[in-house]
Amino acid sequence: SPLAVREGTETTAYLVVDAAGNAVATTTTLNALYGSVFVAEAGFFLNNTMDDFTVQPGTANMFGLVQGEQNAIVPGKRPLSAMSPTIVLDARGRLFLLAGSRGGPRIISGVTQLIVNSIDHAMSTTHAMRAPRVHHQALPDELVAETGGLSAAVRDSLTAMGHTLAEGGVGLPALIRRVPTGWEGIVDARRGGIAKGL
Repeated sequence: SPLAVREGTETTAYLVVDAAGNAVATTTTLNALYGSVFVAEAGFFLNNTMDDFTVQPGTANMFGLVQGEQNAIVPGKRPLSAMSPTIVLDARGRLFLLAGSRGGPRIISGVTQLIVNSIDHAMSTTHAMRAPRVHHQALPDELVAETGGLSAAVRDSLTAMGHTLAEGGVGLPALIRRVPTGWEGIVDARRGGIAKGL
């Protein structure tokens, strides 16, 4: 029977590891809902990632990113992108984990925090995913934490240091990780999706 999973409307991230340890980490996007709203003859929507370029320096794009002249539209140049499907090898060169996310500029924060939680903090796969996340993108100059993600004491300390705090979404990642018994996969419970092994 078909799986009852609601797919997102913009960016999709998927991770795959086979029995031989071959791996794929992919992120693809339309950028905004329905992308450019144009449909190719083959029947799929075309993206509108031209918004990832700076059209007017100092002005925010649809994701609130304020960029400068260095990301201006010029021939042969690619726009900046937050998409960061990642494959991490262990010290012996073996596949250790795969991470990817959707969430516009919050993708980088989500993927980075999964990796840091897994490696530096030695968290289990579940704890690495469930840990509260934060996001900062330089402009606007505010630290975004998921609702309830920071204790009152941490919030007070950050405010006293001069940080502007906000609450909001912080990326929607997925993770596959090597464990002693094989592989574990998990998607963020804050989003739709599945992790499935065969």
